[in-house]
Amino acid sequence: MQIAIPTVVMRGGTSKGLYFLASDLPSDPALRDDVLLAVMGSPDDRQIDGMGGAHPLTSKIAIVSPCDDEDVDVEYLFLQVLVDKAEVSDGQNCGNLLAGVGQFAIESGLVASTSGETDVRIRLLNSGGKAVATIQTPEGSVAYEGDARIDGVPGTAAPVMLDFEDVSGSSCGSLLPTTSVVDEVDGVSVTCIDNGMPVVILRASDFGKTGEESPAELESDADLKSRIEKLRLQLGPRMNLGDVGSKTVPKMCLVSPATRGGALSTRTFIPHRVHQAIGVLGAASVAAACRIPGSVAHEVAGPTSAAGQLDIEHPTGRFTVDIDVDNGSGEIKVRRSALLRTARKLMDGNVYISEGIWSRAC
Repeated sequence: MQIAIPTVVMRGGTSKGLYFLASDLPSDPALRDDVLLAVMGSPDDRQIDGMGGAHPLTSKIAIVSPCDDEDVDVEYLFLQVLVDKAEVSDGQNCGNLLAGVGQFAIESGLVASTSGETDVRIRLLNSGGKAVATIQTPEGSVAYEGDARIDGVPGTAAPVMLDFEDVSGSSCGSLLPTTSVVDEVDGVSVTCIDNGMPVVILRASDFGKTGEESPAELESDADLKSRIEKLRLQLGPRMNLGDVGSKTVPKMCLVSPATRGGALSTRTFIPHRVHQAIGVLGAASVAAACRIPGSVAHEVAGPTSAAGQLDIEHPTGRFTVDIDVDNGSGEIKVRRSALLRTARKLMDGNVYISEGIWSRAC
């Protein structure tokens, strides 16, 4: 016999995942994770017996719950289900799946919509930060169709503006967790930054790369991957993340001069595969670094204004970030991080798992 669990499958930004109400899953985290591993079909390289898409970008979970805080409408927990390991990680935010949380909350009855646009105030449980998602709700119903286009996703959809609050240093404790704009590790200059996502920024040229290589080319370079992972393991503790051997942070971002009119070009290890684009909060962290004089990103991108939009290039296009960084008060502060995303509901209904797994969990 199988057990049915209500879920919605959505594309959020350049990722795809399953959205659940917290009340439909076991409350104990370990038991919940057992259920989610079965749901996604992990561990298995193909995730053939589950809903996962055999890639980190399509093996994601959003869990949404109501919130009694008068300043927050809903709470959102992101979980990364590893493809080839029996592991579920809550060690990072996901801004891409965040793009679908507002629609899910409205259609699940957690948030009342208004005619035109509806602002959904969301607490990011992974880090404690907040975001406001502006959802298109003509005549009070969620609209998924529209004219907004984001690179890395075919076609167009309704725009979702994400305005982040309190995400600077949310995972590492500060925007620059090592306290330095630049650190030297194994002869390589790096900038460690956390503007919603812990990221280590490195020059592609320091690894003999142009920065325009495809994700597949970078993933096939065993020596490069080994060097980058060695740096990641060293820098994790210095970024207040502890032992990151089994974690999905920090992300490792190779930067190089822009070739398509943006501020700079990126290739991001997430951490063992290379992103086909760039994560939402990863882009916010890179954009913030571009505004900080002396950082690796700033030196590659060149001088920029203190505020306004930056286009971050990635393997499948560009990501626009509206970023405002204050460098003049003695302490570097991010005053605004806002990004345009889209999302689309792909399916709703039930996902099925074995009764044996459910009974052990519940």
